[in-house]
Amino acid sequence: MKSPVAALCLVLLALPVFGAPPDADPETLIRGMTQGVLAAARADPDIASGGPKALKLAEERIFPLVDFEEATRLALGRFWPQASKAQQARLVAEFRALLVRAAGAGQRYEGQTVTVLPARMQQGGTEATVRNRYLRPGAAPLRIDFQMHRTAAGWKIYDIVVEGVSLVFTYRSEFDAVLKQQGIDGLIRRLAEKNAPAKIS
Repeated sequence: MKSPVAALCLVLLALPVFGAPPDADPETLIRGMTQGVLAAARADPDIASGGPKALKLAEERIFPLVDFEEATRLALGRFWPQASKAQQARLVAEFRALLVRAAGAGQRYEGQTVTVLPARMQQGGTEATVRNRYLRPGAAPLRIDFQMHRTAAGWKIYDIVVEGVSLVFTYRSEFDAVLKQQGIDGLIRRLAEKNAPAKIS
């Protein structure tokens, strides 16, 4: 199975075509993404192929919808409070760069269609899960759930779950091993090394 980030490459291209207001509810935001990606991919071969134009659009218009600080905090788990403010800021920046690089790994549009199911609200209306089903020619449906929470800037995505596999907790397992051996600075160095060839400023 593709990684959670790779499976979402097409999804992250959507809002430039079908945007939603920043105060929209979770289901409206995700529906805009999933509908827009199909139109964007059909209209532009570079986007459909996952080329540079697709990554540029995602970086400028989609990733602002993601709460990278919360995602990083969850990925570090018990190690997050041990990091200084400066280390936390560096970790967020490097984790963001890692996700952007992974999302640009050349996924292609191949006739997918999408069904967005009603959002499930939790925690008194401050947390939500928006469930998507991707139908792919000749393949089993792919389930992708967006974990979102309400922030001062509107609803933000903080985790993505592909067929039951959490993006954040997949990285937590990897980060935990590095943190135990090399500490916070060691993880920062490891992330910086991975991001160096293709970091986006």
